[in-house]
Amino acid sequence: MKRVKDIDPGLSVRSLAAFEQERRILSDLGNDITGVRDKNDLILLFSKRIKSLFYFTHMIVTLIDAKDETYTPFLLDESSPIRSHAIYPELIKAHFSLDEPFIQAALRAEEPLSFLLEDIMDQPQSPSYLRANYEAGVREILMTRLMKEGKPMGFIHIYFDKRNSFSSEFRNVIKGIAPQLSGAVSNIIKNEEILKKEKEKSLLLDFSNDIATGRTKEELAFAVRAVLKKINPPGGFVIRRINEDNTTMSAYAYDLTKMHDPKVIKALEQAKYPINDGLQDRVLDSPIPLLFNVDREIQRGITSSYLPYWKVMGFKEIVGIRLRNGETNHGILFLDIQEINVQLLQGICSQISIALANIMANEQIHKKQEEQAFLLDFSSDIAQVRTKADLREAIFRVLDKTMHTQLSMIRTIDEDGYNMSPFIYDETLFERAKTHFAELLANRVTVNEIYTADVLASDDGLIFNIEEELKSGNSYARLWETTGLKNVYGLPLRVGNKNIGTIWLLADSLSKLMLKGICAQISIAIANIQANEKLLAYKKQLEVENDYLKEQIKTIYNFSEIIGNGQQMQKVYRLMSLVAGSNTTVLILGETGTGKELIARAVHNASPRKDKLMVKVNCAALPANLIESELFGHERGSFTGAIDRRIGKFELANNSTLFLDEVGELPPEAQAKLLRVIQERELERLGGKQTIKVDVRLIAATNRNLEEEVKAGRFRADLYFRLNVFPISLPPLRERPEDIGPLTHFFVKKYGRNIGRKIRKVAPKVIQQLLSYTWPGNVRELEHLVERSILLTTDDILRDVYIPQNTVMDKQDLTHLLNHSLEEVERSYIIEILRRCSGKISGPGSAAEILKIPGNTLHSKLKKLGITKKDYFG
Repeated sequence: MKRVKDIDPGLSVRSLAAFEQERRILSDLGNDITGVRDKNDLILLFSKRIKSLFYFTHMIVTLIDAKDETYTPFLLDESSPIRSHAIYPELIKAHFSLDEPFIQAALRAEEPLSFLLEDIMDQPQSPSYLRANYEAGVREILMTRLMKEGKPMGFIHIYFDKRNSFSSEFRNVIKGIAPQLSGAVSNIIKNEEILKKEKEKSLLLDFSNDIATGRTKEELAFAVRAVLKKINPPGGFVIRRINEDNTTMSAYAYDLTKMHDPKVIKALEQAKYPINDGLQDRVLDSPIPLLFNVDREIQRGITSSYLPYWKVMGFKEIVGIRLRNGETNHGILFLDIQEINVQLLQGICSQISIALANIMANEQIHKKQEEQAFLLDFSSDIAQVRTKADLREAIFRVLDKTMHTQLSMIRTIDEDGYNMSPFIYDETLFERAKTHFAELLANRVTVNEIYTADVLASDDGLIFNIEEELKSGNSYARLWETTGLKNVYGLPLRVGNKNIGTIWLLADSLSKLMLKGICAQISIAIANIQANEKLLAYKKQLEVENDYLKEQIKTIYNFSEIIGNGQQMQKVYRLMSLVAGSNTTVLILGETGTGKELIARAVHNASPRKDKLMVKVNCAALPANLIESELFGHERGSFTGAIDRRIGKFELANNSTLFLDEVGELPPEAQAKLLRVIQERELERLGGKQTIKVDVRLIAATNRNLEEEVKAGRFRADLYFRLNVFPISLPPLRERPEDIGPLTHFFVKKYGRNIGRKIRKVAPKVIQQLLSYTWPGNVRELEHLVERSILLTTDDILRDVYIPQNTVMDKQDLTHLLNHSLEEVERSYIIEILRRCSGKISGPGSAAEILKIPGNTLHSKLKKLGITKKDYFG
């Protein structure tokens, strides 16, 4: 070890000179850093000043984002050799994790820390820019952390194209200027924020001036497009306004630069989107802008039709901001933007909201002025009308030109003051349902018809929502649905205080002022035509009744009448619940009178098709030569007597349920055609050539044993297999004694009310009599028996029932008994009675009482015959 006196004097002099030079460099660089005001100044400091003192290839500065625990590029060197690298555009926008071992080492280092790229670039989690630099010829990196208030705020990355080339002098200089560089970077960030805010204020001021001069939505769109291009050059936007119905929104102004398909653009322009779609309502309820990820919203189950279009246009992140003036929401601004400047966007949207409210108010004023002017012109046209043809032309013209809709129907009240006749209608509105329209047109309508009566009783008419009317079973709603419109407007036509008819219009939305004015003019015109052309007034009654709809109205069923809580019926209910929600064909099996039709209706009413009436066909009640016509329909002239086209039950049941009762009675020819329709889901009317597609859910029922019918050759095996997809077997009443009591009380209440007798009580003896009967006619026989017994009752207690004697079933049972020993017959009989009495051996309502023997005697017989609880509770 050298002693002090042995140290080379020349070495000390050189060290002192190096130290002095280093101090001078730090002093000069410190002065240079003090003058740094923006990124360009800092770039010049490194690229010119420091490079003139020390050689290195390039450098960058990155900043730490503490929230995301990442660091991102802040200052880039134009001389970087990786600028031409394929991944360079990704690198300058990337967020790199602070959890990387390489960057963690740099964070821990108190002094500049160098790494050989070949040692670290392929380590797990190493950032991709290391390999990119290596591929560009860089071999070593010097990392220096930048600190602010004792916490790391970023890094200086300095790169060298040789190994082990960072001298101690260079490291000392970088370490020495690092604190000043940290301050310079902080100042640059603050200056940029100040400039950004000033720019935003200037932008908002310019936008305010531009938008203040706008009077139309086109001018609004132009101003919004201009300001948004300044903050979000590549993105698009759409302003949606809340429609008059306050339930939907429509595009008001937009710029969809990424969509080039004119059909899609037109669809987006015309569409009405429900406010409560899970996305728009969230924006309207939020006081701040909301950022949506399009893919994530679709995955969440949001089904709004515009989301797929956004995805096609490449929108990944969408910002939604409500447009609100005071306490009133006017609409939403949707913006394709990656980063949100909340304060700026709120400032812009505040200006848009005010402008939107003003423009909408101006539009309303202009619209009312146009409507009033038009009503004057229409009044002038109507004054010249003398015939129905003139009125038809005038009405069609005004509805198309001004209201952009079509007339559905004008009906006028006949001379009898009760019936109503079609006066003018537009059949082209129902191009997709010509036959249905013709059928309903032929229906008789009176002033007491429920919808007509409501309209005539109203002051300014009524609005019927088509979707809601479909659910209620409105027979017209299926026709209205084919137009694709949302609402039906029914208005009274009056002259003074006298009703002369009704007018029906279909549209999504109509002006009340226009409707009221037009209806007043039309009313006067019709009154004039009726006065001038009494000989041409309608006298012909509506000739064609819609038999099917009348039948369904008459057979509306209250499903609370399905009685039965026993084990057997619980099995039936379980099967019904399993199959109701599907489109599976159901085959209901059971004896006569077990309630097969009620079960069929219950299955239909629990299905997705419940909003449409179930169509029923009783196959046993139709003549063999008319079954095909009834099921599949016929064309005019297809056979003798076919004077008109007839729609078959399959067509009537399209998108609903067809119930084929007593399907086992179908003749072989009809079975073959039925099989084809089930298989192909299409049919042809008798005498017709057109193939008609149908979507029908089949429910069939029979009291026959179809398997035996197939074996006997009376029923097609392939049709049986098609129908027997999901069989439900209904138990006969004799197998569900626990339901006899509830059924009896139900029928007593029902027929007591119908007949006008109040039956207060059913005697216990009656229930025992009913329990002891075998019920070959099942529930239907019980119902008729109760009705007859009520008629024969003289007071308020049902004391007797009149059970038939010596029935065919009794004779069959007797023949069966002859094949067994007396002891077997006795044993079976006692078990059956115990089952009917729910296992009660003695006392009131017991098996002993029915058998008319003492309870002890019955106990002895049970022991003798080996009857246990398992036999009658099993």
